[in-house]
Amino acid sequence: MLAVIPLSIVAGAAIGQAGPAQVGPNPELPKPERGLLPDMVIAKPAEWGGKTPTVPEGYKISAIATGLKIPRQTLVLPNGDILVAEGRGGNASDLKPKDVIAGLIKARGTSPVKGGNRLTLLRDAEGDGTYAASTFAENLNAPYGLALVDNNLYVANQDALVRFDYQPGQTKASGPPQIVTPLPSEINHHWTKALTASADGQYLYVGIGSNSNITERGMTAEVDRARVWRVNARTGEYKTYATGLRNPTALAIQPGTGQLWAVVNERDEIGPDLVPDYLTSVQEGAFYGWPYSYWGNNVDDRVRPQDPGKVAAAIKPDYSLGSHVAALGVDFSTEAMGAKFANGVFVGEHGSWNRRDPVGYKVVFVPFSDGRPSGPPVDFVAGFRDSDGTTHGRPVGVTVDPKGALIVADDLSNTIWRITPPAAAQAQKPVAALLREHRR
Repeated sequence: MLAVIPLSIVAGAAIGQAGPAQVGPNPELPKPERGLLPDMVIAKPAEWGGKTPTVPEGYKISAIATGLKIPRQTLVLPNGDILVAEGRGGNASDLKPKDVIAGLIKARGTSPVKGGNRLTLLRDAEGDGTYAASTFAENLNAPYGLALVDNNLYVANQDALVRFDYQPGQTKASGPPQIVTPLPSEINHHWTKALTASADGQYLYVGIGSNSNITERGMTAEVDRARVWRVNARTGEYKTYATGLRNPTALAIQPGTGQLWAVVNERDEIGPDLVPDYLTSVQEGAFYGWPYSYWGNNVDDRVRPQDPGKVAAAIKPDYSLGSHVAALGVDFSTEAMGAKFANGVFVGEHGSWNRRDPVGYKVVFVPFSDGRPSGPPVDFVAGFRDSDGTTHGRPVGVTVDPKGALIVADDLSNTIWRITPPAAAQAQKPVAALLREHRR
């Protein structure tokens, strides 16, 4: 196996694009390809050195926080403060020698900084775009998902959903958090716990990833995994809302409809163009295929025993983002982001590691019409990776500020980016109206 590695790793490959056949509601699905190791093209981390990511003409981007400790997801509070969840989780042991090798290789494309296990608060006291950082809460356990309901701030740690009391303008937690409900955390191969609140604040939705790529640890390890929970925000009681979602890494509620949407990272090791990561509405009681099938009823022959009944019941996702883009963030836009980007979702694509032509490493905008995806994705924040493989950043969470800005967490350069539209777009609606539309 060691002799194979030099042939399997390609350094400095130019970033590619998921072709038109791989994005949209009906992606082209080639035949599965199996091999000892996939082609591995990882990021070559480098400082920004005065550069910044690229954004559409007329838009401006600025780094509003640097030197963080693995920023993952963000939350814009009603007064304009921004909370940042920082941490790195997971405790899964390697199953095979190839897992050890792949883990060592992938680690070279990530930040060496130790996760902060904290929430950092960013405040623009003067309203001039300059943010000061302070620690809101610490000693958390790999915090990831964030949601605010009235005066309750919810945080999805890797092992539990917890709640802080929150008062408007508060800069530091008044005490330790209360546990709302424990979350599956044994093994924690996919450790991130995505979070959003229903439009009325009654429920919290938690995304829980699988404990393997494709059940290598057995189905017992997958109990309560690869699904979305619906949690009663007041009592902590929960039920399974949807299943078969291998790794639902980010959740968002669609304004106006209250519909839950997710981005999901699909399975690996059956080729560079399988299986597409996706954006989908999440239907209550629905099964999305994992582990038995993908994109509807396309059977994954690696799974034993098979379950034809489950395969027949699997529904297709709404929209393919392309294979291995590693979508880790999603949020709905508002009119304040400008006419071209007013109706749709922003998706943070962390970037591939297991294909010869890298994909992702950017934030895309998926346009919507009549409440559904309606066109190809548009690059909104790019330039994180150079053509020679040099990689300055990797986007994770994306959050739309109703006043007119996109907040992007970058966990390679440990930066929070803020992208603002032309001034005319920000003046289209009163702030109060935008806040009502974008309530979480």
